[in-house]
Formats: sequence, C-alpha cells, structure tokens
Amino acid sequence: MSLLSVPKRLVLGSSLSILNQARKPRRSYCFKMSAQSSQPLTHSLTLPTQLGQPIQIVAAPGVSDSQFRSAIESSLFKQWLKNLESENGILATGSFLLKQVLVQGVDMFGQRIGFLKFKADVFDKKTGQKVPGIVFARGPAVTVLILLESEGETYAVLTEQVRVPTGRLVLELPAGMLDDVKGDFVGTAVREVEEETGIHLSLGDMVDLTAFLDPSTEGRVFPSPGGCDEEISVFLYRGCVDKEIITQLQGKETGLREQGEMIKVRVVPYRELWRMTADAKVFMAIALYEMAKGGRLLPPTT
Repeated sequence: MSLLSVPKRLVLGSSLSILNQARKPRRSYCFKMSAQSSQPLTHSLTLPTQLGQPIQIVAAPGVSDSQFRSAIESSLFKQWLKNLESENGILATGSFLLKQVLVQGVDMFGQRIGFLKFKADVFDKKTGQKVPGIVFARGPAVTVLILLESEGETYAVLTEQVRVPTGRLVLELPAGMLDDVKGDFVGTAVREVEEETGIHLSLGDMVDLTAFLDPSTEGRVFPSPGGCDEEISVFLYRGCVDKEIITQLQGKETGLREQGEMIKVRVVPYRELWRMTADAKVFMAIALYEMAKGGRLLPPTT
C-alpha cells in the first residue's frame, strides 16, 4: 500500500490513521467558616425546589479549607445538584428532602477535581426514612466501539490496562473522562482513542449510539448508579483496513506514559468480543450497536 511510506504515520482512507504515538443558572454560595479550627467547615445553600429549607454542606475531618471550597465550586458537585432538580430528578416531585451533604474526600487531577466522595442525607418526606446516599462523583465519560473490516473479517479494538481498583489487567474499550467544560463528547472520544490506541478518527465518522436511546435517558448510560454518578456516551466507528494494519495494531504500546498510562492495544474478531472481556462498556456497546443495526438506525458507511 503506497500510503505506508508516509513518515511516522499510516493513513487509512480519508479518516483513520495510526499514529506513533448550557448555560447554567448561577447559584449564590455563602460560606460560613468556623473561626475555631476544631469546628468543621460548613456551607449552606438553598435550591429552588427547597425554598426555606437550606442544605448544610459539611467537611469531614481531613478535608482542608481549599479542598472544601474546590469541591463546592466543582462542576461535579454543581452537576449533581442540577440533576437533583432535573425533570427526572429526586427533588423534582417534592417527595424527597435533601438536608445535608458531608464532603468526605477530594482527589485533584492537576488544577481540577477528578474524583469527589460525599454522603448526602436524603429523606422520604412521607415515611421519614433516609435514602442510601453515598456518592462517588467522577462525572461524564465516553467510550468507543471501533470496528475494522479486513479481508472479510470484522475486528474490534480493545486496550489492555492496569486497573488497580480491580487488582487486574483489564481488556476494555478505549474510554476516558470528559474534562472539557464545554461538554465536547465527540471530541473527547476521538482524543481518548488516539491517546489509548494511536488511532486518529475523523469526527464526522463517529456515530453516537447512546443518541438512539429514549429521550428520558438524556442519551447516557449509568454503569453503576447505586454508588457512582458516572454517565457514559457510547460511540461507534466503522472502517476498512488492510490486514497489515491489524497486525501492526496488535500489541502496540500506547498511552500517556508521563501520566502513568501503560496501555497495550489488542485486536479481536468482533464475533468473539462478547466472551473476551468482563468490561461492562463492551456489553453496553454490543447491545446498542446490534439493536441500532437491527433497527436500521445506523448511517451508511462511507
């Protein structure tokens, strides 16, 4: 293939290459910090759905003043408050009451909050019972199902990564957290694929599979709503490549090494994908893809 001679880069068709490497309502926050170091940091706010019933935000021992302020002003916390009052939100019907939030932990990713851990005291007004409310907030994320046709076989691209929380090496779809405050889901998906696999995808060839879901879902999937706010957008890319490209991808080492990412690319036949990994994103993507294909919702490939 003549394009193989391009230095440092393999160009596949017009859109795939392998590289070497809502305006939100303003809230008025009024901090009430104790002058005595032995007293916990506190803050109160009032939501439109709970007028006259301020919510107390409290810092757990070990949470510093700066961490507490960063947590309250973070997009993670503000989005959670917004979700509470959304059309399908917990507070929308007036049946529940949020009394207090205990900020328990803050993990910084550079200058921004990456993970936020807190406990929300939400009560059923009718029974007075407290609803389970431990929250691990990490915000929205994206994942991409990459399908490559080659010599009559369809292949899926996975990444093998060290996942300390599981104690294992995990085969999974390329994925990443949305750190763009503008909510650029497609752009984030393309960027994560390039970082994790070395493949550069064209924005115009990406298909948002979660956009086919019922509007009540807001086009997102919750992988673990019992404890985490993470919502995932699932994208699809389809392309045709020479078998040589499949070979070059297999075992390719990628990732942002300076950030501790140690990733290897794995390519598997799509027909075997469902049994090759325990990654929930894979099963979500397969289900969405097959249902969309069966319903003739997918645009034609170019």
